[in-house]
Amino acid sequence: MKTEAVLKGNILHDITHWGISASIGAIFLVHSLKKFDPSWQEWLSSIGMPPEMQLPIALAEFIGGILLIAGVLTRITGAVFAIILLGAIFHIRWESGFFVSQGGWEWDLVMLAAVLAIIAAGPGRISIAHVAKRIPRFLQ
Repeated sequence: MKTEAVLKGNILHDITHWGISASIGAIFLVHSLKKFDPSWQEWLSSIGMPPEMQLPIALAEFIGGILLIAGVLTRITGAVFAIILLGAIFHIRWESGFFVSQGGWEWDLVMLAAVLAIIAAGPGRISIAHVAKRIPRFLQ
């Protein structure tokens, strides 16, 4: 029984697939940089989260961004990002409503949809995981 998803053998599809992963990875990578600032610990405390979460969140977003761009461990990284985004939606932005212009969760929902697509599609053919071929599919 074949369990691997097969996409069309079109280079444009491959580039688009990688582009989505790389874009989401770059967004998380850039957003992680501000989270290494010690003032972010104070902000975490102000929303009721332990300040000790600063480093794990910052590292998860920084390393995860690199992994998505490179195309390795994309499903695991996507799952971690989905958890972070669900936390942002329900713990941080829910009270502000839907619209991002009012501090809402609209953008986080778009990012969550993209991350879920990455989890479903996997790393694609333009990735380290595809080149290595020895990485089990569930880890890709």
